[in-house]
Amino acid sequence: MSDIQCNIAGVVIRKISPLADHRGWLAELFRHDELPHEYHPVMGYISLTEPGITRGPHEHRTQTDYICFLGTGNFRLYLWDNRPQSPTFFHKCQMDIPSDNQYAVIIPPHVVHAYKNIGTSAALVANFPNRLYGGENRHSPVDEIRHEENPDSAFKIE
Repeated sequence: MSDIQCNIAGVVIRKISPLADHRGWLAELFRHDELPHEYHPVMGYISLTEPGITRGPHEHRTQTDYICFLGTGNFRLYLWDNRPQSPTFFHKCQMDIPSDNQYAVIIPPHVVHAYKNIGTSAALVANFPNRLYGGENRHSPVDEIRHEENPDSAFKIE
């Protein structure tokens, strides 16, 4: 369980608990035996985000993201429920994820999401989505609706 909460149906926030010793630390980011089958990752990637930079807001039609904030910087995460059938339709959730903790966030399809590096140095995020980016052999359209490219979008970052 996590001390950071979100009021959007289907969003799961999990505190990652690193095991530390004299060499540093190790953290399990996910385990198949602790993750519902529909969220099992099919790929993984890591990104570096510079201070003051925002990634998103965007959403996926069928992809669930499993984003891990690795504790290398301070982030602000923004989520909006864009699923008309959801009990939390159009609810917004904003949370700060501090550099001294690691968190994994499961973001279902049609939950718009963005994150911003609110720290003073570049920081890392890993993602383990349940769909291949661009499909098998990168031959399919990318499953992304990019709201940051729409000046009239309802999904705004302060």
